[in-house]
Amino acid sequence: MKLKKMIALVLCAVMMLSLAATVQAAPAKMTMGTGGSAGTYYAYGTILGRYMKEKANVNVTVVSTDGSKANIQGIQAGDYQLGTVQSDVMSYGWEGSRSFESTGKVDSFRVIAGLYAEAVQLITMDPAIKSVADLKGKTVSIGAPSSGVYFNAVDVLAAAGLTEQDINAQYQSFADSTDALKDGKIDAAFIVAGAPTPAITELCTTNSAFLVPIDGDVAAAMMEASPFYTVYTIPAGTYNGQTEDVNTVTVKATLIVDASASEDDVYNITKAIFDNAEDIAKEHGKGAELSIENATSGMTAPFHKGAAKYFAEQGVTVEAQ
Repeated sequence: MKLKKMIALVLCAVMMLSLAATVQAAPAKMTMGTGGSAGTYYAYGTILGRYMKEKANVNVTVVSTDGSKANIQGIQAGDYQLGTVQSDVMSYGWEGSRSFESTGKVDSFRVIAGLYAEAVQLITMDPAIKSVADLKGKTVSIGAPSSGVYFNAVDVLAAAGLTEQDINAQYQSFADSTDALKDGKIDAAFIVAGAPTPAITELCTTNSAFLVPIDGDVAAAMMEASPFYTVYTIPAGTYNGQTEDVNTVTVKATLIVDASASEDDVYNITKAIFDNAEDIAKEHGKGAELSIENATSGMTAPFHKGAAKYFAEQGVTVEAQ
């Protein structure tokens, strides 16, 4: 009898341990807000979401959204737990300035990592537009009102001595902008995303479109006015028909997370991305920009403790809350 009881107890203990392991292994569930389906956020976010599922045991649903501000507000509302955002818009949200001036400061998110450079791209099919100054009097798409693209466009115009009133401003998404260019409804459009951007790639493949440089005094004035901007070169050949490098300015695509997310989940997400950077780069060109230095520099909001733990293991200390 004693032997039978011992066997029963052992079997019971094994079953309990097995059940505990099963419960522990159940994946966390998160929704990631990205951007328009024609932009880099959505395409790249889909790849990152798959690595999070496969390597971090976090089941991520990637959704197309209106971009940075919508993603920050979506985390605040509890609709999303992850989001890709422009570093400048993230700063506006954390500080309650510009696009968040009327709604107020948002502190319900934390930084996981900077991902890649988001180039401010000015695209046109009009050969008469060779510089930002040539936009005066033209019909130009400058992004959705109060979006990151909108403020970037306004900053570019201001640096060239222009205002929103000096152009016939249109407020369109990436996809709508490229469609409007094809149809001759607008003369130029601002698109802020990692290059190559799918919407621009498609436009340059099927039409005689080209990028207008944002450089010289215009770039210098932007960097002097704001710490978010840095110079950036879009290499020749990035788009069909682009035979020369195009100089512009950039902000940084950044991955953020709900502040209440568990430290373990965020640590595992961060590890899944950066331990697999080489494989991610094989699937998307922006993966080549994944690095610890790029991930941790230039952030104006605090990191999540889970991400900070991973970066500390890599020898980098970041401010975390």
